[in-house]
Amino acid sequence: MRGILAALGARPDGARGERVRRSPHFHDGTFHNTAPTRTVTPGGSTLREYLFGKQRRTPRGEVPLVTPGAPVTDRGLHLTWYGHATALVEIEGRRVLVDPLWSDRCSPAPFAGPKRLHPMPVALSDVPAVDAVVISHDHYDHLDMPTIQHLTRTQSAPFLVPLGVGAHLDRWGVPADRVIELDWEESAQVGGLTLTATEAQHFSGRGLSRNHTLWSSWVIAGEQRRVFYTGDSGYFGGYAEIGHRHGPFDATLMQIGAYDHAWPQIHMFPEEAVEAHRDLGGGLLIPVHWATFNLALHAWSEPVERVWREAKAHDVALAVPRPGERVDVDAPPAIDPWWQPLA
Repeated sequence: MRGILAALGARPDGARGERVRRSPHFHDGTFHNTAPTRTVTPGGSTLREYLFGKQRRTPRGEVPLVTPGAPVTDRGLHLTWYGHATALVEIEGRRVLVDPLWSDRCSPAPFAGPKRLHPMPVALSDVPAVDAVVISHDHYDHLDMPTIQHLTRTQSAPFLVPLGVGAHLDRWGVPADRVIELDWEESAQVGGLTLTATEAQHFSGRGLSRNHTLWSSWVIAGEQRRVFYTGDSGYFGGYAEIGHRHGPFDATLMQIGAYDHAWPQIHMFPEEAVEAHRDLGGGLLIPVHWATFNLALHAWSEPVERVWREAKAHDVALAVPRPGERVDVDAPPAIDPWWQPLA
């Protein structure tokens, strides 16, 4: 029980709480999206659909994994998707780990909650030394207490998080000098990289209360190369402005899964992910937030089929790696529909 209570995290207080309250996105006691946003809309999925829907929401067999090779040391750009939203960005000789989640469940309890549909392709202890760890928001499938605590013990990189999320890390024993909290459009210089928190349209919360911490997308920029990561977000008009301010991007990591007509404003549909990628001025699109956990009613392989179809319709460069497969952004592999035999 003690571990479950700890996993719930903590609310921002003290100086951190004061900074939260000064944010232009915080009023009436919580953070807000730029446009009014509902987490669930009327007329969406019903309990009957959850219980008796015909969609196949898990793979028919084992998801093929790739064991990553030695760390890249050149000044190119390589992206490795480990599963769900977890990815390693190797950019100009630096490494950024995004939304790391190595637990078997995305839940405060190790015995309940959505269970992983495939193993991680690499042990957490075998992840190379990174220069930064970036967190998009505090939901359990993006911020995992055991993973954060392991990285605190075994790595020396700072954690870059949206406003307020540092309260969770503080409760979990992360030293204050390793936590960098940013509001939208604030940046930090880390190891020769510029990391910028940018707007997203979502919500936050690890318990019964919501929106006491901020959510964000991220820009990871070197001297020449740039990567955008959506975090979780519905489609909104701000992507074009982000592209104007911070793009164009060599590659984007785009959330494509866990969508539903019941919550269209907080998770993008695959077609919207392609539209957002185009708004951003993206080069290569790599889809994330699918295949690893069953978090919605759609079929397991539906997100990637839809994003592939939409990318072809708009001549958008797409790579769909197996978990653990490193993608060279300058020489991406042709699409190999490895997921189709499992659908």
